[in-house]
Amino acid sequence: MNPPQDDVLILGGGAIGLATALALLESGRGVRILEAATVGGATSHGNCGTITPSHAPPLAAPGVPLRALRWMFTPDAPLYLKPRIDPALWYWLARFTARCNASAWMASARGRAALLDDSRARLVEWIGHYGLDCEFGETGLDYVFRDPRNFAHYVAECAPLNAMGIRTEVIDGADYLRQEPSLHDGIVGAVRFPDDAHLRPDRYVAELARVVRERGGVVEEGCRVEAIEADAGDVRVRIAGQDGERGERRGRDAVVAMAAWTPELIRPLGLRLPIQPGKGYSITYARPALAPKRPIVLKDRSVCVTAWSSGFRLGSTMEFSGRDTTLNALRLSALERAAREYLREPPDPATIQEKWYGWRPMTWDDLPALGRSPCHPHVWLAAGHGMLGISMSTASGQLMADLMTGRAPAIDPAPYRVERFQ
Repeated sequence: MNPPQDDVLILGGGAIGLATALALLESGRGVRILEAATVGGATSHGNCGTITPSHAPPLAAPGVPLRALRWMFTPDAPLYLKPRIDPALWYWLARFTARCNASAWMASARGRAALLDDSRARLVEWIGHYGLDCEFGETGLDYVFRDPRNFAHYVAECAPLNAMGIRTEVIDGADYLRQEPSLHDGIVGAVRFPDDAHLRPDRYVAELARVVRERGGVVEEGCRVEAIEADAGDVRVRIAGQDGERGERRGRDAVVAMAAWTPELIRPLGLRLPIQPGKGYSITYARPALAPKRPIVLKDRSVCVTAWSSGFRLGSTMEFSGRDTTLNALRLSALERAAREYLREPPDPATIQEKWYGWRPMTWDDLPALGRSPCHPHVWLAAGHGMLGISMSTASGQLMADLMTGRAPAIDPAPYRVERFQ
């Protein structure tokens, strides 16, 4: 006997899946979310929670391949490629390298900016409308420098960023230290992005799940999706519970929002999505008495620092090491070392609440895949947001809902078409 059919199955309960579910519910569709563990417990959980229209420029930029090669044998470098034989990774890197030019950089930047700007404005609306309690703050974000050459490099980039609509403010070191007493002397300058914001990501996804449930959506946790099949009529998903029991769910449509796990699931459908898992790390502590007033990025070390009323987090780094599930002590030490170098009151190791890693779903053009599968009319994809899943979540969710209900989307969906990878 077939299980009853749901309207839309959302495969993945992270920020993208939850935001898509909420936007679909508001559009009149029914949703059932299938999450392997707990909502927001994977890619969304441990990042630094910055909301960053400033991050429109993609990782694939002129000069990045050379820096990556230099860092390849430095295990605690900000960008680390673990040397190994992996044809899929090397093909991905070749396509990524081919995009490290000015024209491709600008094309990706425009697509990212559209999502980030829409999401930034929509997030404020959602927080107000749904009462999302997630420690949201509109304080901006600062890049902070001790290296004069690095500071000068980023100051030179402010003009093209301003031309893209990304507001910047350049602050000299002495002035910045007067504004921000939490930092040691030696700061030569800072670049502020006043339109950026921040929130606590684990609370944000928990609040999205609350609202989805309140509006009639079903959230199944501990429900691992093992396979997906589709035909002209519906979509069937094979699942396994945490107790090992297997079953099936059916839906009129399915949205695959499983971040770095998406490619393996959709490959049997004839779909190719070139996502590499970029491993990021964070350490969460109790908040020290003297904490930065806003999120800061220690740019010479590529470490992000975010303080909330409920805690304090060091995070960042990008490690391409496949599905390595270990917590790399060298990577975590690099976060702690940067904090000691910059902060007058670095977090106390005795107050550590969590050491975390998560796989960021990285596409070679730094743009997500959002839209209908070109192979199956009832399968939709919402994956590949890289380091910006939280920042892009509300815009991505609304765009998916608009496409699935036939409404005119708020932003042009063309840059995110799934077909570009087929």
